[in-house]
Amino acid sequence: MAQVAAGGPTGPGALLELIRSGRATTRAQIMAHTGLSRSTVAQRLDALTRARYVVESAGGDSTRGRPAGSFEVDAAAGVLLVADIGGSHVRTAVTDLVARPLARRTVNLDVATGPRRVLGTVRRHFGALLAECGRDRDAVRGVALGVPGPVEFGSGTVVSPPIMTGWDDYRVPEFFAGEFAGPVLVDNDANLMALGEHRACHPGEQDLLLVKAATGVGAGLMLGGRIHRGALGAAGDIGHIPAIESGRTGDPPLCRCGNSGCVEAYASGWALVRDLRELGREAASVRDVVRLARARDPEVRRLVRRSGRIIGHAVADVASLINPHVIAVAGPLVDADESFLATVREVVYRQSSPLVTRDLSIVRTGLGEEAGIVGAGHLLGDAVFAPAAVDRTLGWT
Repeated sequence: MAQVAAGGPTGPGALLELIRSGRATTRAQIMAHTGLSRSTVAQRLDALTRARYVVESAGGDSTRGRPAGSFEVDAAAGVLLVADIGGSHVRTAVTDLVARPLARRTVNLDVATGPRRVLGTVRRHFGALLAECGRDRDAVRGVALGVPGPVEFGSGTVVSPPIMTGWDDYRVPEFFAGEFAGPVLVDNDANLMALGEHRACHPGEQDLLLVKAATGVGAGLMLGGRIHRGALGAAGDIGHIPAIESGRTGDPPLCRCGNSGCVEAYASGWALVRDLRELGREAASVRDVVRLARARDPEVRRLVRRSGRIIGHAVADVASLINPHVIAVAGPLVDADESFLATVREVVYRQSSPLVTRDLSIVRTGLGEEAGIVGAGHLLGDAVFAPAAVDRTLGWT
């Protein structure tokens, strides 16, 4: 979120940003933060209330710690449409204006079937979920989607994605053009997971690394409290760096990106499926890896531990570069066997310097499968409630 301080912008949008962040939620707190007079604060809050950006508490709210006379975002004033598109699944949800899911749906679908089929599924689910919530299209304030590949964020264009056959140079917002009011935003799925985890579980931390261990392997970086995308949207693509692995003989395995010996080629869900088939196990997806690991199959558990070790080496390198305070690990491989996360921790703590690991927490994601849709909701909320956008909507100059 943008920072608002005394002497900075003082329009209604700036006051809304203070309220959204929780740094100032009462008239007195807003006056202290902005230096505005009581009457000016009242005027701006009245404009925000009439436009249903905020709602005032009539009395103390013991469940959320809100004092009497405090303000918060009017979460029921509209809805957000969000989707988390992974390598082998599509999750869609309708959330309120503070990114709380109201209705959700998940289906298994290979992203390599192409944008029209995948996005067509997303569109149909949006319509069904709106009906389930009893909301119509007029309530929609925007759309946000995460995809498992690099994205040029400004245009929502997918750029040279290693696993998304048929998506290269595809402008996702154009698929939804004219269907819903508000922006259509697209970002890498791990970026959105990192944002969701940061806002919901670690809001006080400035530097967080989210590692996704699923059908593919990726990472999202929160640096200085903001998503770090890199120059062209490829930041965090740890699945396609060379793996450190000494336990496999012969030539390094071919990766889906076209190179060989990548982290994904050894340690991803699709790589484990390949290896399990070579061992004669019935496995078609990462869900089967989880099922077999939970059944205590020793060969599967060995492969999962190996995956944790290889990913741990890659994470240790990233941790040494960015020095995060929190590393959150997400994805089905974390749920497959308790040894996966333990192995990642062990490798990172052993490989990284004492200064990097001194105050480092390596934890399981607190949001689980909802990290992506929650992050998409927050990304969209930041755009809808951006101070300049709010001021324009209210005609404030």
